[in-house]
Amino acid sequence: MNKTLLKNYAKLVVRKGANVQKGQVVVINSSVEIAYFTELVVKECYKAKAKMVRVEWSDSEISKMAYQYQSVATLSDIPDWYKAKLQYAADVLPAMIHLVSDDPDAMSGVDQEKMTKVRMATGPVIMKYREQMDNKYQWTIVGIPGEKWAKKVFPNETKSNAMKKLWDAILHTTRVYGDPEKNWDEHNKDIREKCNKLNDLVIKELHYESANGTNFTVGLDQTAMFAGGTETTLGGVVYNPNMPTEECFTSPNKHTANGVVYSTKPLSVMGKVVENFAFRFENGKIVEVLAKNPEHKAVLEKLISLDEGARMLGEVALVPFNSPVNETGVLFFNTLYDENACCHLAIGRAFNECIRDFQNKSEEEIEKIDLNKSMIHVDFMIGSADLKITAKTYSGETVVIFNNGTWAI
Repeated sequence: MNKTLLKNYAKLVVRKGANVQKGQVVVINSSVEIAYFTELVVKECYKAKAKMVRVEWSDSEISKMAYQYQSVATLSDIPDWYKAKLQYAADVLPAMIHLVSDDPDAMSGVDQEKMTKVRMATGPVIMKYREQMDNKYQWTIVGIPGEKWAKKVFPNETKSNAMKKLWDAILHTTRVYGDPEKNWDEHNKDIREKCNKLNDLVIKELHYESANGTNFTVGLDQTAMFAGGTETTLGGVVYNPNMPTEECFTSPNKHTANGVVYSTKPLSVMGKVVENFAFRFENGKIVEVLAKNPEHKAVLEKLISLDEGARMLGEVALVPFNSPVNETGVLFFNTLYDENACCHLAIGRAFNECIRDFQNKSEEEIEKIDLNKSMIHVDFMIGSADLKITAKTYSGETVVIFNNGTWAI
């Protein structure tokens, strides 16, 4: 891969993604397989005057062995030193950079019941530290090709060609070709303008319908705001949490989802790729998982049992079916990319920042808005070429905002 392109990508991740500030601590989560690219990111962080950069290394095979050989009790125990590290992050508020390269099937074969028990035990503890950091720090997630991921995406290619093709798809969808920073300034502006149009409507309800069987309605609070592209910390630092990103998203009222919604792309969840599934909602909760493959159904049922909020919605996201990610024709088997190919929903945790003037509201005031709480946030894709989305506004209007899978406004 062209070294100049890799350096430009690393610079983009640091400058436009995490927007590392002078004197700030940076934590990078990365696989040992992509150490060569991680070094470029570390260097760019120091060029941005970072105070200190710490890399948290991982290896999917070693992570898998932990589940294979350790007991549930051992895996569920969070030692004091790890809690201290989490508290340090909550106190220091480092910029967090997540470099994603893992095999989508990395945890295949691991006991799902074991994974579920561990997540149920550790999730609430870790969530306490995450909540201390909400909206106070910058973070970004980007993809870096790993060999097993590349072969999953391009199974008929040699490893070398698969890596080249995945690199090209990633650099294309993250707008690295040409002038990356200018490209992202223009892209963020376009998303912001679309969000402004949606917010001007003051949407009360969204109705989704598609020939695949999706017939689904979800409601929004009157204070709900669509966001997308950049986010801003409470301290005023602007950053891009997801690269790529094509979505305008918000968080719904957790009690309002009703109907059936079908997935349109495979989903990598709990270490397994699941596909051809649907959820049926009643009064906000998933009451039935539909899936052609019984094993996939079982994985999804375990996922939504992790806590009370795991079976309710935390996000609705609007993405045109002709997005640059979808136009690549590549199925990435990675939510960061596939969720930006088309419209999606997410079960689990909602976003406080999608509430108008949230920074000036108390926890009690936000609680009354009925946003979902959960230790998970899992996106699944529902966009299709014929998807129609109709909005009902608080002023009584009915507006078609998506037609034939793309924007109608």
